[in-house]
Amino acid sequence: MSFETNGKYFKNLLLSGIFIAASSVVMASPSQAADCNDNMDCKSSWLSLSSDEKETVFEFAEDYKAFMDKARTELTFVTEAIKIAEANGFKPLRDDSPMTPGAKYYDNNRDRAISLIVIGEEDFSTGINVVAAHIDSPRLELKNVPLYGKGEFALFQTNYHGGIKIHQWTNIPLAIIGRVDKKDGTTVQINIGMDENDPVFVIPEVSPHTDRGFRNKTVGEHLKAEDMDPVVAHIPGPDGDVSNQVEQFLKSNYGITRGDLVSAELALVPAMKSRDMGFDRSMVAAYGHDDRLAGYADIRAILDIGTPTKTAIAHLVDNEEVGNVNNTGAKSQYFSNLVSRLIEAKMGDEMRETYVRRTLSKSRMISIDVNPGINPMRPSAWEPLNAPRLGYGVNLKLYGRGFNANSEYIAYIRKTLDDADVPWQTATYKVGEAGGGTIGGEFARQDMNVIDFGVPVLSIHTPYAVSAKVDIWNLYRACNAFFKK
Repeated sequence: MSFETNGKYFKNLLLSGIFIAASSVVMASPSQAADCNDNMDCKSSWLSLSSDEKETVFEFAEDYKAFMDKARTELTFVTEAIKIAEANGFKPLRDDSPMTPGAKYYDNNRDRAISLIVIGEEDFSTGINVVAAHIDSPRLELKNVPLYGKGEFALFQTNYHGGIKIHQWTNIPLAIIGRVDKKDGTTVQINIGMDENDPVFVIPEVSPHTDRGFRNKTVGEHLKAEDMDPVVAHIPGPDGDVSNQVEQFLKSNYGITRGDLVSAELALVPAMKSRDMGFDRSMVAAYGHDDRLAGYADIRAILDIGTPTKTAIAHLVDNEEVGNVNNTGAKSQYFSNLVSRLIEAKMGDEMRETYVRRTLSKSRMISIDVNPGINPMRPSAWEPLNAPRLGYGVNLKLYGRGFNANSEYIAYIRKTLDDADVPWQTATYKVGEAGGGTIGGEFARQDMNVIDFGVPVLSIHTPYAVSAKVDIWNLYRACNAFFKK
């Protein structure tokens, strides 16, 4: 399903310039979220929806699915985010951009990370409100010299990005998405496999007829990371070499050589489109919920906040799945540099580095990231009192052992959510049973108040994970309420 046929996303993007006007007015039943969370005895948030609210939830999910089918990597996420931002009046941030309350800007960090900014009424020195998320997802990616022949097939050598279960990536349709940067300064965009008329690529597993001697091996022994090479062609050339035919195809269709692939970023991602799941269509099955679900909610939330009291920033970064590295990841100095640019644009030559430190110290951040919800097939990682359940709203991640936000900031977030009637729950693994993290720690190191929360998802880090539509909607509402605070 393309944006052109999906309707709401594409029409709002092109025609209205107010991307979420139709859905921003729907609220939960008055005080319901606050009442249930005072006694910590809440029911599924599906049960509190009116018929109109439920319709809005489902419409929001349609937009989300359409976006996710375009934004398959951080590169394509940023491309789509810029389209949305510009359609809603955001302009590229420049060194001389006026810091007028209500002004809307975006800053593209090397095509792999992006920030959307709405200037607030208060001075930067009172702090800013930031909702941050990462937009990379676990995947396979091509090695820089990937093409080789074996057994009368052409294959691509791969590596992996983020934590995956290797066996889950065999025998599924894969698309190749990314860019190739050439020595002459030009860039070739690659996107093969998502269109229904495109070919796909598959890592072929051994059939049950021929796997004797393998069945008694563990999953880890059966498949290694070096085995994850997709078949990309089969017809040999006159010399009998299939890989040479692929090289000729790349030259004639894309103007790229084997050498050009050394300076390429090409990802292998699931080619399955996002789909409704369940007889009741209450869930979304999709690739990349972790963490483009949070990234999408973040962008949608900042679009309709008007002129906030404090400057609001939706901050989306790359490379969380591999440790927040590189100059597009959360460990870089990009964010503090961005804040410095905003202050300098307002103060000019009077700008001092201490103003940046003061602004960060007074700032509040939500680091949003999905996490595993209770899985009916294996609920044992959770204990019931602190277990996040699909359909119960956003989950505050309370890790313990010094990793929580401080108690006064948690109380502030509780009030923010309750005042907006956004349902919430808590999320803590059984001690020693599981783990994970977000980008939040990198910003806490900059003296910012940071809390982690997100929504529960089934089967994260797999090629096809599952979220509840009402949770996606409520995460958007939570971010929107925080920006307006």
